[in-house]
Order: sequence, then structure tokens, then C-alpha cells
Amino acid sequence: MSRILPTTQMSYPADVENPDVLTSYRRAGQASASAAMDIEHNVSRTAAFFDVDNTIMRGSSLFHLAVGLAKRKYFNAREIGGFAGKQLKFVLSGSEDLEDMASATEAALSFVQNRSVHELQDLVEQIFNAEMVDKLIPASLALAQGHLDAGQQVWLVTATPQELAAVIARRLGLTGALGTIAESRGGIYTGKLLGPPLHGLAKAEAVRALATSEGLDLGECSAYSDSVNDVPMLSLVGHPTAVNPDPELRAHA
Repeated sequence: MSRILPTTQMSYPADVENPDVLTSYRRAGQASASAAMDIEHNVSRTAAFFDVDNTIMRGSSLFHLAVGLAKRKYFNAREIGGFAGKQLKFVLSGSEDLEDMASATEAALSFVQNRSVHELQDLVEQIFNAEMVDKLIPASLALAQGHLDAGQQVWLVTATPQELAAVIARRLGLTGALGTIAESRGGIYTGKLLGPPLHGLAKAEAVRALATSEGLDLGECSAYSDSVNDVPMLSLVGHPTAVNPDPELRAHA
């Protein structure tokens, strides 16, 4: 179910007035947009931006990745049980928990530290096929395809790792993805992020940076999300739409 949101500017979180917070979000957004520039894609002045979790895919994509890793013996039963509890809360509440997201990010960084980028990319390809294809939401895929058919770019914008986001976008035939960037040196992950996870205001900064680079007219662009946390991103575009909205976002619709 989708609802067109009002195009008036919606409020940002209170902490974004802090210059250090703004700089951190902007750094994350710019890093994500920079990584996305590496792919070839069609030229257009309009684009559609889609959140992933509970918008394009049911549940948490990071949880589905963790399940796939556990099946391959990368996580133990206790660790995957913790992920499962957070996933259940996410599904039942319909909204993201920032503390849960932080702990999931910490676990993900611990996992990738000292592993090769190539190894993770291979794992993500395998796990997408095994754990995620059947979680995709047909109605949202149809919306994305409609934008593609109209000659527009279609980007995923998500806090999930860039490697996973890029695979999802490519497999769906989308333009590309803006995701959380894990730092790597010489093809090996350091266990650190380039800025905070691509969440909340960081998503908006990534979209803004991409629009500047691509020459996009944000007033003619669209954005789709289920979460009130994406109000900053939704506020940037001329055509924001709530998809399966959580209670807080539904209040804006």
C-alpha cells in the first residue's frame, strides 16, 4: 500500500543543528554517492529513490544477509538468535530501532574486518539468491519498473552495506545503489565505516550529492519509503510516497 505524501518540508531530527553531526552525515552521504559513480548508467534529469527494508524487500536485508552467513558457518547460533530477535521486533513494530541498527552495524563490521572485498561480494551474490529473492515486494518492484520505463534513473538508498545494495540493484535491473560504505585498504576491510551508516539525514545527503553529480532536478524526482526515519530524504524530492508506512510516517500521509 502506498500513500502520496505532502510536498511541504518536514522537520529534521533536532541533533542535526550540531555542525559535527551535519559533517558526519554529509561525509557518509558523499562517500556513498562517490562509490555509486563507478557504474555506467543512462543519463536523465529525473530519478526515483527507493528505501530497501520493508519498501523493496520484506524485513531487514541485513538480517537476511546474517541468516545466509550463519548457514555458511560464519555466525554461531547465539549470534543469529540475537539478529532474529531484532528482526522480529522490526517486523512487528514496522519501524527501525536505532540501537538495534547500531549493534547490527557493529556485528557486521566485526565480521568483515580483515576479509577481502572480493570474498564479501561473492558471499552477497550467493546469499541474495538463497535468502532474499522471495522477500522482494512485487508492488514496489512494479513502481520501480514504471520509472525505468519512463526513462528515469532508479536508485536504492539504504543503510545496508553498499556491497549488498549494489547486488540488489543490479539483479533488479535498477540504475544503482547508495549504501553504507565500509572502509577498505588494498582490497581488505579495515572494520571501520566512512562516516555513520547511511540512515536518516545521511540518506538525504547521499541523494543530494548524487543529484549534484548527475544534474538531477530533485523537484521532479520521486522517493519511496516505509519509515519516518527517511523524512529527510522524502523532503528533498517533489514526489515523496509512503510505502507500507510505519505509524509515524503514516501520520504525515
